[in-house]
Parts: sequence; structure tokens; C-alpha cells
Amino acid sequence: MSRDPAVVSSGQPSSAHPLDLTGKVAIVTGGNRGIGFGMARGLAAAGCQVAIWARDEAQNARAVEACEGLPGAVAAWRCDVLQQADIDDALAATLQRFEHVDGLFANAGIGGGGRTAFVDQSDEDWQRMFAVNVMATRRVAAAVLRQMVRQVRDGQRSGGRVVLTASIAARMGTALNQHYAGSKAAVVALAQGLAMEFARYGITANAVLPGYVSTGMIGELMENEKFNERVLSRLAVRRYGDPAEFGGIAVYLMSDLSAYHTGDAIAIDGGLSIS
Repeated sequence: MSRDPAVVSSGQPSSAHPLDLTGKVAIVTGGNRGIGFGMARGLAAAGCQVAIWARDEAQNARAVEACEGLPGAVAAWRCDVLQQADIDDALAATLQRFEHVDGLFANAGIGGGGRTAFVDQSDEDWQRMFAVNVMATRRVAAAVLRQMVRQVRDGQRSGGRVVLTASIAARMGTALNQHYAGSKAAVVALAQGLAMEFARYGITANAVLPGYVSTGMIGELMENEKFNERVLSRLAVRRYGDPAEFGGIAVYLMSDLSAYHTGDAIAIDGGLSIS
């Protein structure tokens, strides 16, 4: 894997607002599309330097191109989070380009489709789901946290931020998709455990729980009229979320204003969980 970024965009921050992330560096896995891209672009708009780690190199280049002109520099590297070597190479390349890392947004994951009855789901279905959504997230978090702790101990940085993308499915009964819901519940538990263990280093850890968002993960389902009727009637806002609407929570959790906010599971679901 090349250590050269696919594309780099850069600019200058426009203010010194408390949410100005100038000088901070964040890694966003799965950041070349969907919710991950919404987070990456929101972070860059606030002045954060962003390293996108994702598998599709062509999409990586398109994502970085879409961030051109924003205050924060954006670069992307090919990374399959199932492969430890890819993670190690991407982290080394990120540090070579940006010198340090202040935040991790572990967004890469897969959906379950919601079409297979529980009794027909195979061991392989469950193993694949947990391999991507849980084990790969753990693998990425471990690598980045080692770096964050090293920086704190060396006096280079004063803390860090870890944000794991889970799902509102972790809190709700989910027919035909128990393996997905279970994997995302594990992600919430992981975030809470990290919050307890790494607070001594000034590192916070939180989970974000998206609801139904207009991404490729549910794109096919959104073409089903019955699915739309059933889902939209349960949403207080009566519409699907937009990936760009995750930029705000990313900026807040990356900022110094969230230093006392840790161990949380934050629903961004248009009111689904209170319906």
C-alpha cells in the first residue's frame, strides 16, 4: 500500500471559535462516503486535518476532492480495517503527513440487510458481522490509542477523542437483523469500556447511534414503498437523515468543549428512539 495520500486539499481557518479545530488531526475510517464522509467533511470545515482510511481508492480521491477549499487539510489512504498491516501502514502514513493524531472516528462497518429470519442466519453471517463491526473496530482503536497514549506520555498532546459509530439498533428490538444489532451493542459497550480505561490520559470515548440515514446501506430498502411508510411514520422529523447532519456531532466530540463528555451513546435518529 502506498503511503502517498490520494489527494490533499488545504486552506486556512476563518475564526478562533471554540469549535475551531485548527491544529487537530482526526482519522475517519470509512470516511469516503455516507456517514463517515459527513463526519470527515464537517471536521475539515471546522479546520481539522483529516485522514480518511477506506478501501476504495477511487472513492477516496473523490471524497478528498469534495473537501477542496475547506479550512482543514484532507488526505486519504487505502485501508482495509480487517487487515492489521493496512491499519499499521495507514497510521504510519497519517503520522508522516500530519505528525500526530488527536481523534479517531471509527465508522467503517457493514449492515445486515434485514431480510434473513433469525433461524436461517448462519454462523458465518454472525462471524462476518462481528469481524467487521466489532473486531475491526477494536483493532483500529487499539492501534490509534497506543499512539494517543504515547503522545500524552511524551508531552506532545494533552489527550484525545475516540468516537465509534454504532446504531440505534443497539437499543431497539430488530427483527431479521439480530446479528447487526448485537454487533452494534458490542460497539457501545466497547466505547464505554474505553472511556473508563483511558480517561486518565485525557482521552474520551463515545458512541454515536445513527437511525435511518440516506446512505448506500439502506438505499435499496428506501425504494420499497411499504418500508418507507413503516419507517417514516415512526420518525418525529418524518424524513431520513442526511450524512452531512453528522458533521455537527463530530465537530463537538472532537472539540475541547466535549472534554467532560465521555462514555455516552448519542442517538442521532430523527426521534426514532422516542417514538
